[in-house]
Amino acid sequence: MQPVDAEVDLILPCLNEAAALPWVLTRLPAGVRAVVVDNGSTDGSAEIAARLGALVVPCEARGYGAACHAGLEASTAPVVAFLDADASLDPRQLVRVTAPVLSGQLDLMLGRRRPVSRNVWPWHLRLANAELSRRVRRRTGVQLRDLGPMRAARREALLGLDLLDRRSGYPLETVVKAADAGWRIAEVDVDYLPRSGRSKVTGTPLGAARAVLDMSKVLSA
Repeated sequence: MQPVDAEVDLILPCLNEAAALPWVLTRLPAGVRAVVVDNGSTDGSAEIAARLGALVVPCEARGYGAACHAGLEASTAPVVAFLDADASLDPRQLVRVTAPVLSGQLDLMLGRRRPVSRNVWPWHLRLANAELSRRVRRRTGVQLRDLGPMRAARREALLGLDLLDRRSGYPLETVVKAADAGWRIAEVDVDYLPRSGRSKVTGTPLGAARAVLDMSKVLSA
Protein backbone atom coordinates (compact mmCIF):
# COMPACT_ATOMS: atom_id res chain seq x y z
CA MET A 1 0.00 0.00 0.00
CA GLN A 2 1.35 3.43 -0.94
CA PRO A 3 1.72 6.08 1.80
CA VAL A 4 -1.30 8.34 2.34
CA ASP A 5 0.87 10.94 4.08
CA ALA A 6 3.43 10.99 1.25
CA GLU A 7 5.88 13.83 0.69
CA VAL A 8 5.07 13.75 -3.03
CA ASP A 9 1.92 12.88 -4.94
CA LEU A 10 2.79 11.65 -8.44
CA ILE A 11 0.01 12.53 -10.86
CA LEU A 12 -0.28 10.08 -13.75
CA PRO A 13 -2.79 11.06 -16.48
CA CYS A 14 -3.99 7.76 -17.87
CA LEU A 15 -5.92 6.66 -20.94
CA ASN A 16 -5.69 2.94 -21.70
CA GLU A 17 -2.26 2.25 -20.19
CA ALA A 18 -2.96 -1.21 -18.74
CA ALA A 19 0.23 -2.65 -20.24
CA ALA A 20 2.50 0.05 -18.79
CA LEU A 21 1.00 0.69 -15.35
CA PRO A 22 2.44 -2.33 -13.50
CA TRP A 23 5.99 -1.33 -14.47
CA VAL A 24 5.40 2.32 -13.62
CA LEU A 25 3.65 1.79 -10.29
CA THR A 26 6.19 -0.70 -8.96
CA ARG A 27 9.09 1.71 -9.46
CA LEU A 28 8.00 4.61 -7.26
CA PRO A 29 10.64 6.11 -4.92
CA ALA A 30 10.04 6.04 -1.18
CA GLY A 31 7.64 8.71 0.05
CA VAL A 32 5.78 8.97 -3.25
CA ARG A 33 2.09 8.14 -3.72
CA ALA A 34 0.68 7.50 -7.19
CA VAL A 35 -2.45 9.42 -8.19
CA VAL A 36 -3.70 7.80 -11.39
CA VAL A 37 -6.21 9.99 -13.20
CA ASP A 38 -8.37 7.78 -15.40
CA ASN A 39 -9.40 9.79 -18.45
CA GLY A 40 -11.91 7.28 -19.81
CA SER A 41 -9.91 4.05 -20.08
CA THR A 42 -11.64 0.97 -21.45
CA ASP A 43 -8.82 -1.55 -20.89
CA GLY A 44 -9.02 -1.96 -17.12
CA SER A 45 -6.34 0.62 -16.33
CA ALA A 46 -8.26 2.01 -13.34
CA GLU A 47 -8.70 -1.44 -11.80
CA ILE A 48 -5.02 -2.27 -12.27
CA ALA A 49 -3.96 1.01 -10.68
CA ALA A 50 -6.25 0.48 -7.68
CA ARG A 51 -5.01 -3.07 -7.22
CA LEU A 52 -1.43 -1.78 -7.13
CA GLY A 53 -2.29 0.71 -4.39
CA ALA A 54 -2.67 3.94 -6.35
CA LEU A 55 -5.30 6.56 -5.62
CA VAL A 56 -7.53 6.45 -8.70
CA VAL A 57 -9.26 9.68 -9.71
CA PRO A 58 -11.89 9.57 -12.49
CA CYS A 59 -11.88 12.46 -14.96
CA GLU A 60 -14.74 12.54 -17.44
CA ALA A 61 -13.53 15.64 -19.28
CA ARG A 62 -11.14 14.44 -21.97
CA GLY A 63 -7.78 16.12 -22.35
CA TYR A 64 -4.26 15.94 -20.94
CA GLY A 65 -4.66 19.21 -19.05
CA ALA A 66 -8.03 18.15 -17.67
CA ALA A 67 -6.49 14.97 -16.27
CA CYS A 68 -3.48 16.78 -14.84
CA HIS A 69 -5.63 19.36 -13.10
CA ALA A 70 -8.03 16.77 -11.72
CA GLY A 71 -5.02 15.02 -10.19
CA LEU A 72 -3.69 18.29 -8.79
CA GLU A 73 -7.01 19.04 -7.11
CA ALA A 74 -7.27 15.51 -5.68
CA SER A 75 -3.71 15.48 -4.33
CA THR A 76 -2.89 16.23 -0.70
CA ALA A 77 0.92 16.06 -0.53
CA PRO A 78 2.85 19.34 -0.23
CA VAL A 79 4.72 18.62 -3.47
CA VAL A 80 3.20 17.20 -6.65
CA ALA A 81 4.93 15.70 -9.63
CA PHE A 82 3.62 14.78 -13.06
CA LEU A 83 4.59 11.82 -15.22
CA ASP A 84 3.14 10.09 -18.24
CA ALA A 85 1.76 6.63 -17.46
CA ASP A 86 3.15 5.06 -20.65
CA ALA A 87 6.54 3.89 -19.25
CA SER A 88 8.46 6.40 -21.39
CA LEU A 89 10.05 7.84 -18.23
CA ASP A 90 11.42 5.91 -15.26
CA PRO A 91 9.78 6.78 -11.92
CA ARG A 92 13.04 5.83 -10.19
CA GLN A 93 14.54 9.00 -11.67
CA LEU A 94 11.77 11.13 -10.21
CA VAL A 95 13.96 12.17 -7.27
CA ARG A 96 16.09 14.23 -9.68
CA VAL A 97 13.04 16.42 -10.22
CA THR A 98 11.44 16.40 -6.77
CA ALA A 99 14.48 16.78 -4.52
CA PRO A 100 15.25 20.45 -5.39
CA VAL A 101 11.58 21.37 -4.81
CA LEU A 102 11.36 19.49 -1.51
CA SER A 103 14.55 21.21 -0.29
CA GLY A 104 13.29 24.66 -1.29
CA GLN A 105 16.05 25.26 -3.84
CA LEU A 106 13.63 25.53 -6.77
CA ASP A 107 9.95 26.25 -7.31
CA LEU A 108 9.53 24.26 -10.54
CA MET A 109 11.82 21.53 -11.83
CA LEU A 110 11.39 19.82 -15.19
CA GLY A 111 12.91 16.65 -16.59
CA ARG A 112 14.77 17.20 -19.85
CA ARG A 113 14.26 14.09 -21.96
CA ARG A 114 17.44 12.41 -23.20
CA PRO A 115 16.56 9.52 -25.57
CA VAL A 116 18.23 6.22 -24.78
CA SER A 117 18.29 5.37 -28.50
CA ARG A 118 17.79 7.21 -31.79
CA ASN A 119 14.38 5.73 -32.58
CA VAL A 120 12.76 6.67 -29.25
CA TRP A 121 11.95 10.25 -30.26
CA PRO A 122 10.96 10.77 -33.94
CA TRP A 123 12.87 13.59 -35.61
CA HIS A 124 9.76 15.65 -36.44
CA LEU A 125 8.60 15.64 -32.81
CA ARG A 126 12.09 16.48 -31.59
CA LEU A 127 12.26 19.38 -34.05
CA ALA A 128 8.85 20.66 -32.96
CA ASN A 129 9.89 20.47 -29.31
CA ALA A 130 13.12 22.36 -30.02
CA GLU A 131 11.23 25.16 -31.75
CA LEU A 132 8.66 25.33 -28.98
CA SER A 133 11.42 25.48 -26.36
CA ARG A 134 13.08 28.31 -28.30
CA ARG A 135 9.83 30.26 -28.25
CA VAL A 136 9.41 29.63 -24.54
CA ARG A 137 12.93 30.92 -23.86
CA ARG A 138 12.18 34.04 -25.85
CA ARG A 139 8.84 34.56 -24.09
CA THR A 140 9.97 33.86 -20.51
CA GLY A 141 13.74 34.21 -20.39
CA VAL A 142 13.96 30.77 -18.72
CA GLN A 143 16.68 28.63 -20.29
CA LEU A 144 14.78 25.41 -20.94
CA ARG A 145 15.56 22.91 -23.69
CA ASP A 146 12.54 20.68 -23.27
CA LEU A 147 8.91 20.83 -22.12
CA GLY A 148 8.70 17.19 -21.16
CA PRO A 149 6.01 15.51 -19.07
CA MET A 150 8.09 15.03 -15.89
CA ARG A 151 7.91 18.05 -13.59
CA ALA A 152 7.44 18.92 -9.93
CA ALA A 153 6.30 21.91 -7.86
CA ARG A 154 4.55 22.73 -4.61
CA ARG A 155 0.86 21.92 -4.79
CA GLU A 156 -0.56 25.11 -3.28
CA ALA A 157 1.67 27.27 -5.44
CA LEU A 158 0.55 25.44 -8.59
CA LEU A 159 -3.09 25.91 -7.67
CA GLY A 160 -2.35 29.60 -7.21
CA LEU A 161 -1.24 29.90 -10.85
CA ASP A 162 -4.89 29.46 -11.91
CA LEU A 163 -4.05 27.20 -14.85
CA LEU A 164 -6.84 27.21 -17.44
CA ASP A 165 -5.70 25.03 -20.35
CA ARG A 166 -7.26 21.58 -20.31
CA ARG A 167 -5.57 20.12 -23.37
CA SER A 168 -1.97 19.80 -24.55
CA GLY A 169 -0.99 23.32 -23.54
CA TYR A 170 -1.15 22.61 -19.80
CA PRO A 171 2.61 22.01 -19.25
CA LEU A 172 3.49 25.07 -21.29
CA GLU A 173 1.00 27.25 -19.43
CA THR A 174 2.56 26.03 -16.19
CA VAL A 175 6.01 27.23 -17.27
CA VAL A 176 4.79 30.56 -18.67
CA LYS A 177 2.71 31.49 -15.64
CA ALA A 178 5.39 30.28 -13.23
CA ALA A 179 7.99 32.43 -15.01
CA ASP A 180 5.67 35.44 -14.96
CA ALA A 181 5.26 34.89 -11.20
CA GLY A 182 9.02 34.96 -10.69
CA TRP A 183 9.45 31.27 -9.86
CA ARG A 184 12.88 29.66 -9.77
CA ILE A 185 12.76 27.19 -12.68
CA ALA A 186 15.33 24.70 -13.96
CA GLU A 187 15.62 21.35 -15.75
CA VAL A 188 17.61 18.17 -15.24
CA ASP A 189 18.33 15.28 -17.60
CA VAL A 190 16.16 12.16 -17.41
CA ASP A 191 16.17 9.07 -19.62
CA TYR A 192 13.55 8.93 -22.38
CA LEU A 193 12.53 5.33 -23.04
CA PRO A 194 10.45 3.57 -25.70
CA ARG A 195 6.86 4.17 -24.67
CA SER A 196 4.22 1.48 -24.33
CA GLY A 197 1.69 1.85 -27.18
CA ARG A 198 1.05 4.96 -29.25
CA SER A 199 0.94 8.47 -27.80
CA LYS A 200 -2.56 9.84 -27.23
CA VAL A 201 -1.29 13.38 -27.92
CA THR A 202 1.36 13.19 -30.65
CA GLY A 203 0.97 9.62 -31.89
CA THR A 204 -0.84 10.76 -35.07
CA PRO A 205 -0.33 13.76 -37.38
CA LEU A 206 -3.69 15.17 -36.26
CA GLY A 207 -2.75 14.74 -32.59
CA ALA A 208 0.58 16.43 -33.13
CA ALA A 209 -1.07 19.33 -34.99
CA ARG A 210 -3.58 19.80 -32.16
CA ALA A 211 -0.79 19.82 -29.59
CA VAL A 212 1.12 22.50 -31.50
CA LEU A 213 -2.05 24.57 -31.84
CA ASP A 214 -2.83 24.28 -28.12
CA MET A 215 0.66 25.39 -27.17
CA SER A 216 0.71 28.22 -29.68
CA LYS A 217 -2.50 29.57 -28.13
CA VAL A 218 -0.84 29.58 -24.71
CA LEU A 219 2.20 31.50 -26.01
CA SER A 220 0.05 34.08 -27.77
CA ALA A 221 -2.28 34.64 -24.81
